Amino acid sequence: MAHDVVKGEAPEETARLDRELAGLDALELGGGTARTRFGRRAWSAAWPMAAAVLIALAAWQLVVWSGWKEPWVLPGPRDTLPVFWGRLTSARFWDAVALTMRRAAVGFAFAVAVGVGVGALVARFRVLRRAFGSLITGLQTMPSIAWFPLAILLFRLSESAILFVVILGAAPSIANGLIAGVDYTPPILLRAGKVMGLRGIPLYRHLILPASLPSFVAGLKQGWAFAWRSLMAGELLVVIGDTTSLGVLLSQARELNNTADMISYMLVILVLGIVIDQLFGLVDGAIRRRWGVDEASA
Repeated sequence: MAHDVVKGEAPEETARLDRELAGLDALELGGGTARTRFGRRAWSAAWPMAAAVLIALAAWQLVVWSGWKEPWVLPGPRDTLPVFWGRLTSARFWDAVALTMRRAAVGFAFAVAVGVGVGALVARFRVLRRAFGSLITGLQTMPSIAWFPLAILLFRLSESAILFVVILGAAPSIANGLIAGVDYTPPILLRAGKVMGLRGIPLYRHLILPASLPSFVAGLKQGWAFAWRSLMAGELLVVIGDTTSLGVLLSQARELNNTADMISYMLVILVLGIVIDQLFGLVDGAIRRRWGVDEASA
């Protein structure tokens, strides 16, 4: 192809242009830069978080040095971080993490089922949208801790009480995410799906859910945040028998005025929340690249 463009030029010049064009084609295919791009993306994702951690630790230490509170009330990073690392070697600590994460997984799974069911019905039928659309938004803005008095009356001090509040905390956000995704589905896709014979559940499975996936994933991410907050509040308020969870450990550290332990458990809760958020971020990034709206895909 290059020979047609440079017809009439010297053979040496033509060969040189062919080599340059071949090099440009290789760059466009990304054959030699895949590792570089992966390393660059990893570094661009890691350094802001590392910088934020260092800034937070420095601000924490400055507050301690200011003498605002006594060291036994607010210990610094040098006193707290060894306690934090020490907790990571405790079997009781990992049992508490396992119980908390199991509650989070079960509660979030039920919330997804409820949110998808309610969201699909409300988005599909206008009568339900008018009747329950504002109610779902109102439930989403309601503080999760406000549900606990009712949950304890209904289920007493049990796993069901915690599960009840986690579902009510997360399901409205998931439902609203699905409703928003359906609202922004192009009508031409819906008409095309109906022409192809899609009705009911197959219509949602093969057309509406894939089309509304970005908004739905955003709703899942927000729903997880509400579920995690609801669970932590529940574990602080609802202590079931001799079970040990992160909330119970945090409450016990507060009762014993052990601030270093208390901050350590708070750091663990923070880290777990960040890790799950990053997993949702990976899914969201993959969807954005698939849809061609990510800067990295440009």
